[in-house]
Amino acid sequence: MQRLFAEPTEWFMPWLGKILPNVVAIASHAPERTLCTRFIPPEVPEQMNGAWRDYYRHWRAMTRDMLDPRLLELVEPLVHLCPPARILDKAVYSAFADPRLAPALRRKGIEILIITGGETDVCVLATVMAAVDLGFRVVLPTDALCSARDETHDALMKLYRDRFTNQVETTSTERILSEWRSTRYLPHRAGVP
Repeated sequence: MQRLFAEPTEWFMPWLGKILPNVVAIASHAPERTLCTRFIPPEVPEQMNGAWRDYYRHWRAMTRDMLDPRLLELVEPLVHLCPPARILDKAVYSAFADPRLAPALRRKGIEILIITGGETDVCVLATVMAAVDLGFRVVLPTDALCSARDETHDALMKLYRDRFTNQVETTSTERILSEWRSTRYLPHRAGVP
């Protein structure tokens, strides 16, 4: 949920603004338990290895030497939740590429991750799959996820519902908030990346 995806760049997600109120509602419930990730491109493609170098040669306009650095910041009003919410910068899709993340969550007793934001079929997908592999239960509020491509967003929602029902739950923001009020998803057990 960065300006990089909210403003007219080559990575613009047209419906980021539509889901933003739901993302904010979830993150605001327990900002001290919220982790906001930021995708930080390299300065130049040559700083990356292999396929990532090729990727940034294709998306040359999206490297830091070409971007306004303000585009890397979180969107309003999420930026105002930090702190107490924390920010994890990452250079690849999955938040779990940072080897410190899973142990830090486990030390806090977090077993359930509520994952919001974008893109459903890129960073969210990579983070969800890594979380599943690490044994976390994943909750996806479908009205707090977005992508630049509707067809792949819809395909991922179908995949989660059809193939990952024991590890991934799809639901709505309202249901999460309602169940928090009734203590099913207790803030002391659920982390919100």
